[in-house]
Amino acid sequence: MNFPEQLKYTQEHEWIRLEGDVAVVGITDFAQGELGDIVFVEVETVGKSIAKDAVFGTVEAVKTVSDLFLPVAGEVVEFNTALNNSPELINTDPYGEGWIVKIKPNNTGDLSELMDVSKYKSFIGH
Repeated sequence: MNFPEQLKYTQEHEWIRLEGDVAVVGITDFAQGELGDIVFVEVETVGKSIAKDAVFGTVEAVKTVSDLFLPVAGEVVEFNTALNNSPELINTDPYGEGWIVKIKPNNTGDLSELMDVSKYKSFIGH
């Protein structure tokens, strides 16, 4: 399992990476492994401001549907449209091509409240 050091993690198994004034959000390698084969991703919140921990979309796997929670408050500015035709990118490259949304955080300082890689690994028992 892969746990990039530079990311911040949530208890809901989302990751976030700041790139200038925009943050990229996806689900962790652990989460995609638990879900299994991802067959559909739905995000209808582009252009909307979303509160921290609010649902911004869903991921559908063969056996279940899981809500996606925003790690920090902000505006959803972009959805990874490659997931429309290839949702399995989340399975094969969860931290790269399988990113889900880009957001403009209300306060980038909020990222410091999230788990670093060592805390996340402890959280999931790794």
